[in-house]
This record gives sequence, structure tokens and C-alpha cells, in this order.
Amino acid sequence: MSKEEALALAQERELDLVEISPDANPPVCKIIDWGKYNYQRTKQLQKNRKSAKSLDMKQIRFGLKIGAHDLAIKLDKVSKFLEAGHKVKVTIFYRGREQAHKEIGFKIAEAVIARFGDTIIVDQAPQLSGKQLSFVLRSSGKKSSSTSSSITVI
Repeated sequence: MSKEEALALAQERELDLVEISPDANPPVCKIIDWGKYNYQRTKQLQKNRKSAKSLDMKQIRFGLKIGAHDLAIKLDKVSKFLEAGHKVKVTIFYRGREQAHKEIGFKIAEAVIARFGDTIIVDQAPQLSGKQLSFVLRSSGKKSSSTSSSITVI
């Protein structure tokens, strides 16, 4: 159909003539209500954005003198974050004279990593910066075989 015939048909139906494939020979056009089409496309994009999961970086902090039970509670929270698909930044902070015993923080970090075993991937290894020791964990997709394991804090 010629361009003039297509335009006349679109005006007769009170719709728009939209070029679908301009590179084709002859070009492909479609008669649609452009406002309705644009509205539906916008709504679909909003729906896709809403259903898309945004992965956040969650952070958990604790000191060197944390008790075993308190640490277990915090690590349960970390495991919930990991199950939800978030990355988790674990920060161990030093106060005062604790900075003279930096190895204790590294031992706690190793114990935390060992507790999760192969269910996590360490994105950023334990790194000391100033008064904080931090590392980043993410889920490896594997399920945990043991849900309760104890950690001894020095």
C-alpha cells in the first residue's frame, strides 16, 4: 500500500501511522494509537523496574570484645542478608589499646569466614584501614549444611 493510502486509512480510523522497520524494502508501518501504546510501554517499564531486585551492600559492625552469643546473633543477621542476595560488609573496629593486638581482629575475621564455609564467597579479603578491619562477603548460591555452629572469641 502506498504512503498516501496508509495515511488516509490512519486518519479515517483516527489512529497514528508508525514506522516499524524503516530499513526494510518497502518500509514497514503499523496503524496504532500512539498515546495508548506509549502509555502501556511506560507502565511495563515501571513494572519491570519495580520487580527488579536491587542488591544493596549491607554492613554489620562489631568490636574485638564481642561475646560469643552476641557474635552469633550478628552472624545470623549476616546469613539472612546473604540469603536475601545482598552483599555484606563486615567491619571489626578497634578501640584504644586494642590497636596493639591487630591479630585478634584477623582471627575473628577468619572464624567468621570459616563459619559460613563454602556458602559464601569473599569479595574483599580482610583489610586493615586505620582503626577498622573490613571484608566483604556474598552468597555463593550453595545452601548451608549446618545451621548452628559455634564460634569461640578470644
